[in-house]
Amino acid sequence: MTISSIMTTALSGMQTEQNRLMEAAGNIASAGPGVATETDAEISLANELLTVKQSEIGFKANAMVFETGADLWDVLMSIKRD
Repeated sequence: MTISSIMTTALSGMQTEQNRLMEAAGNIASAGPGVATETDAEISLANELLTVKQSEIGFKANAMVFETGADLWDVLMSIKRD
């Protein structure tokens, strides 16, 4: 696996987590006690808040991978220049 493919995968992961967060935020904003969604299932605020936290952790993990890939690129470029 190349550094660029690792960074691309990490970027994709960050986008996925952002989408999960946006969906959970929308559910939280529209939820109230006993409010049903379009699929007629009650929204659990606890589950939505858990999804928010999981998205945060997942985004941070992917961001760390992306930053590490960028650091590796910097090291490789400095070696190549010398």
